[in-house]
Amino acid sequence: MSQPAITLWSDANFFSPYVMSVYIALAEKGLTFNLKTVDLDRGDHLKPQWQGYALTRRVPVLEIDGFELSESSAIDEYLEDRFAPPEWERIYPHDLQKRARARQIQAWLRSDLGPIREQRSTDVIFGGAKKPALNDAGAASASKLFETAAKLLEHGNPNLFGEWCIADADLALMLNRLVLNGDEVPQALADYASFQWQRASVQRFVALSAKRAG
Repeated sequence: MSQPAITLWSDANFFSPYVMSVYIALAEKGLTFNLKTVDLDRGDHLKPQWQGYALTRRVPVLEIDGFELSESSAIDEYLEDRFAPPEWERIYPHDLQKRARARQIQAWLRSDLGPIREQRSTDVIFGGAKKPALNDAGAASASKLFETAAKLLEHGNPNLFGEWCIADADLALMLNRLVLNGDEVPQALADYASFQWQRASVQRFVALSAKRAG
């Protein structure tokens, strides 16, 4: 199957959970892509010479045939539509309602649970950092995460919707902010996150951050 030239822009450390989501989507679809980085810590994404997306100045940025798109969930959905099954691998459920639920989960993980993101930044996941105990707001967000995830996974399957989808990777990452810090996480949810983390596409991205750190 032929494909156009694709470029994905990432942060230089490969610590972005949103870059990770898009990277996994590209890898799962079997797409070949050029990976470029911009140093967010130095503010290179704010400089006029950055050859990335001028509108939002954020990563990830996807470039295909002169079309540029940012915001990870929008990119994931675009990739599913642009490189659609059955010619390409599926990253969202086939069932309409399940697909909508997967997108709901992605949007929720990006818009809620702010205290977890603040107190368990991804240097816990990709850099081995250890953070102090959650404050009250963080503990409340963790309880909400556990309750919601347990409800979504009450069927007992290792994936949200029977077969893997991109929302599994996003949910596992949020849980691993806590699991990999050594926080107390319900065993079933810790097992789910560990199972998702072993997926080849996830491990490919994790290896990028490990290589950069090394």
